[in-house]
Amino acid sequence: MKKDLMSLAIAGVFGFGVATAQAGDAYEGSWYIVPGVSYMHTDSDLDADNDAGGFLRIGKELSEHWDVQIGAGHARADEDLSVLGGSGKFKQTLFGVDALYMFSRDRFRPFLLAGLGLARNNIDYDVNGVDIGDRKTSWMANVGVGAQFMFTEALGMQADLRHVWSRAEAENNAKAVGDLGFNGTETIGNTYLNIGAIWKFGAPKKVAAVEPEPYVAPEPAPEPAPAPKVCKPKIERLELSAEVLFGFDKDKLKPEGVAVLDNEVIPKLKSEPFEVVFVTGHTDMLGSNEYNDALSKRRAEQVTSYLTSQGIDANLIRAYGAGESTPLVICSEKLPRKELIECLQPNRRVEIEAHRDDVKACE
Repeated sequence: MKKDLMSLAIAGVFGFGVATAQAGDAYEGSWYIVPGVSYMHTDSDLDADNDAGGFLRIGKELSEHWDVQIGAGHARADEDLSVLGGSGKFKQTLFGVDALYMFSRDRFRPFLLAGLGLARNNIDYDVNGVDIGDRKTSWMANVGVGAQFMFTEALGMQADLRHVWSRAEAENNAKAVGDLGFNGTETIGNTYLNIGAIWKFGAPKKVAAVEPEPYVAPEPAPEPAPAPKVCKPKIERLELSAEVLFGFDKDKLKPEGVAVLDNEVIPKLKSEPFEVVFVTGHTDMLGSNEYNDALSKRRAEQVTSYLTSQGIDANLIRAYGAGESTPLVICSEKLPRKELIECLQPNRRVEIEAHRDDVKACE
């Protein structure tokens, strides 16, 4: 069973390397540090208590779904040989590299992890003056689950539960009372609960939003008749509130949003021969740039998907995410959060621009 789990950890690290090699060039993520505390549940063969320690890791966001963290940790626990005259401690120092598969880049970010590195295990026990245990430096492998939660764009916390395998060495003395559960070199497995703070010190670069280019139709040829025709506007513009369509910080259409599209948008698009329709999502300034860019794009794509499902030609529609780049109102960040969210409401919207050609506009 231990060999199977260690193989899974190693396979996860190599799989991470292949995935990030394919996706890393297109992502500009943050660097961050994670200092924290640990609680170590020791392997029963070590005959030691469970105790606390600490760690420090440096992380990098490599792609939309992958982080890498490198760091070190140390924990120590009192012996638990259950004999008179027993004393000493078990000490474990770890150094390694972890690959984290992130399921989300929202505020709450659950992840799986796998890693490899080195371990220094020191079994420093004494029973009535007789040494039990030894020191050994060996490989280390771990797997686990965890989550990050970001309070702001730069500050957050991380917690994970991981199982760590390494090799320890013991040289039991036959004259001692209360020998360890093994003699020689053995693979041990300790379980760690780690909790730490996240501090980002390299904000990701903002990806410029793709703005739709205005459509400029050629000037119509002069009409032979003396009276000019009355033409409709070449561009039809609709502005829809994101709160009505989706709700705050959401990207799934609500029943109220579907009703707005059914009653106000789809009939207009079906009643006129449009050449192209631009659907552009916008957010407010709350949250990180990359999060807002992705949220606005998902909203635009949700509206586009619904329009096409109701018979609008998919070849006519272009969906874009503008993020927070084009606000309609500017609000002070010193406002209480509830008032700031209300003040920024006009910025959270979906804009629809439908373009006619000259001939159809004047028929």
